[in-house]
Amino acid sequence: MLVKYRKDYEKVAMGLLSFISDFKDIAHLQTEMQWYQSTDDHQLLLWRQGDGDFCGIMGIEVGTDFILLHHDSLSPEERTAANQYQMLDELAALYPDQRVMGTLEMAPIVGAWERNRDRRTTTNHH
Repeated sequence: MLVKYRKDYEKVAMGLLSFISDFKDIAHLQTEMQWYQSTDDHQLLLWRQGDGDFCGIMGIEVGTDFILLHHDSLSPEERTAANQYQMLDELAALYPDQRVMGTLEMAPIVGAWERNRDRRTTTNHH
């Protein structure tokens, strides 16, 4: 389940983002956190399965007809393609009128998810 970031999730959010190699440096991580909190069109979404603890996070930019995925991270024990795709499925469901896209860095992940989703959709319709 995706949940919008709130200030009381800060430690969890920073912990999940710190799994991204760019954010090993705490100053860089704090700058990024401020960037996400400074405008409405940049959002952090935390992800958990069922009633579990948060184990994933996504950093997005909300555009008129697109959602741009800047970052996503899962805790090491939850880092599977299935969980990655589940997060993206939920993101797409949250913004049904916008297309999910990825930054240069995230594009391969979004592309793999789209191909997987197309296969699942094709399979379900037969």
